Amino acid sequence: MTSILYLGGTGTISAACVRRSIERGHDVTVVNRGSGRRGLPDDVTVVSADIHDAAALQTALGGREFDAVADFLSFSPADIERNLGVFEGRTGQYVFISSASAYQKPPAQLPITEQTPLENPFWKYSRDKIACEDLLFGAHRDRGLPVTVVRPSHTYDAQSIPTMGGWTDVARMRAGRPVIVHGDGTTQWTITHSDDFAVAFAGLIGRSEAIGESYTITGSHAPTWNQIYGWLADAAGVPSPQLVHVASDTIAAFAAELGPTLLGDKAHSIVFDTSKVQALVPEFRTTITFDEGARRILSYFDGHPDAQRVDAERDAQFDRIAAHALSAG
Repeated sequence: MTSILYLGGTGTISAACVRRSIERGHDVTVVNRGSGRRGLPDDVTVVSADIHDAAALQTALGGREFDAVADFLSFSPADIERNLGVFEGRTGQYVFISSASAYQKPPAQLPITEQTPLENPFWKYSRDKIACEDLLFGAHRDRGLPVTVVRPSHTYDAQSIPTMGGWTDVARMRAGRPVIVHGDGTTQWTITHSDDFAVAFAGLIGRSEAIGESYTITGSHAPTWNQIYGWLADAAGVPSPQLVHVASDTIAAFAAELGPTLLGDKAHSIVFDTSKVQALVPEFRTTITFDEGARRILSYFDGHPDAQRVDAERDAQFDRIAAHALSAG
């Protein structure tokens, strides 16, 4: 039985990985900050500690060692340095969850592979992930740190809507109001259900071949943004949504916080070659495409009215963007 410690185990991606690990018969421990089991499987051991407090984490874990540590919560080199101070020498595999947004933007060629340069001048989040990878692979070269890096792209579940406005977009569709789509809507976007991602992720755990390597984990499903919004509209019962196409630069001018994720990722056609991870985990493939994913999303939100939260500020931004685009057009 493989023992796995998850730093983060209740998020969109990590929760699915925890479930998959349990299905594979692994001994799973999850660290959280005392917020309870939060839907974790019964077989999971929960350790209450603040991941940002190394001393408290050391105390909470005692002398336990793990075959693998899955780090979903490091976003800066400082996070990595703190965690290595706790876990280096007490795990056979340190799995760092980076991001496919770290790959070159705009990409010089498609599909993106693990050999594509890591270079994103638009998004600090991505540059910080690159710096984390540099630190970890440096430790692997210098002192044999048993690291594996995985790079997910846009990964979702039934509780996460992949559009700029989330539920706000669905509410606007249902109200017959204009919905903003970046660009002309024809760029491809690889979108992966978390249950599919978990198959590849769990399959890398405990594999000696994966030490010192990086893996892109995405599905092969790369619809256009027009298709993504269209499937959401169909699932929401809106046969003819009013989609307003707006240049990413223009959207960023109205909503600066959206600029990095658009210009540094979503504005470009993004397609990946995942043959490297499939060579180790041949059962990994896309089983849930977004037409089905959209139906699951709407089923969840329609069954949980409390989750149907409209962001008033974003809603007003979309009104201003739509008015500008429609007047210009």
